[in-house]
Amino acid sequence: MRRWLSPLTLLALFASLSLADDKKKDPDEIGDRDVAGGVNFYSIEQEMAMGKQLATEVQKQSRMVDDPILSEYINRVGQNLARNSDAKIPITFQIIDSDSVNAFTLPGGYIFVNTGLIRLAETEAELAGAMAHEIGHSAARHTTRQQTRALIANLATIPLILLGGWTGYAARQGAGIGIPMAFLSFSRGFEKEADLLGLEYMYKAGYDPNASIDIFERIQSLEKTKPGAVEKIFATHPMTEDRIAVTQKNINEILPPKPEYVVNTSEFNDMRARVIAIHRQRKLDSDPNQPTLKRAPGSGKIDGAETGQDGDDRPTLQRREDLL
Repeated sequence: MRRWLSPLTLLALFASLSLADDKKKDPDEIGDRDVAGGVNFYSIEQEMAMGKQLATEVQKQSRMVDDPILSEYINRVGQNLARNSDAKIPITFQIIDSDSVNAFTLPGGYIFVNTGLIRLAETEAELAGAMAHEIGHSAARHTTRQQTRALIANLATIPLILLGGWTGYAARQGAGIGIPMAFLSFSRGFEKEADLLGLEYMYKAGYDPNASIDIFERIQSLEKTKPGAVEKIFATHPMTEDRIAVTQKNINEILPPKPEYVVNTSEFNDMRARVIAIHRQRKLDSDPNQPTLKRAPGSGKIDGAETGQDGDDRPTLQRREDLL
């Protein structure tokens, strides 16, 4: 026997959905709203365990940045954004040494930022905008909700996943880094939602929300001039004019102006310079034809032997009067 919903029940359901949408566009409700609604086959515990496993695979197959100072800075910026978000799980941030302009989110709040994105950003607010967008994906649990949709659409994959594990499923999907593509590419609806949530999070954290448009436009310009510089996964939903226009509309309509915003910091400039230095050093290390310097006899040795007076391998200078 079928049971039909009464008109009053339907009205109540639509009203609750409308209320949820209203809260989603109210930055004052951040932290007191559920932005992860919708069908999801995975519990939070399952999602976090899955994310840990996938993050380990990324770490094994990627060139990770081992720089405590840079890592601490990126984590501090990210945690400030996470505290001003709807995320119900811990968010972690790690840096991949890659020229590709990209950032991506895995299940369970694991966020990876490429050094290419840090180099592209020109202010801390721009970087915060890109990171807040990824936090939006995590807060709304887009990874497992997207995978749930994929399972519903293709029930034949369920036995494969249960018996073969995620590695086998990823191989079937052709994911280059051993991760299901459903975890790395979101629907346009989810991207639009992450745009909105990220915008609110950076605003609540004190950053100028217009910086999100600035970083969007930089990525859009890069896609046109150097398509290979933008990660293919990241480019599946390009920074279209419509997407940028919607973001500007949200800034004007739902974010009350503040007397002041954080746009940039000297620390960001230092960290960006640090990333550029890492990039240049990697280029030098990877070029076997790079010129090398030879020291004059008695000026110190290389490879762990004596060095200059400063204790490093830089040449030392003497004043003219010292030679007279």
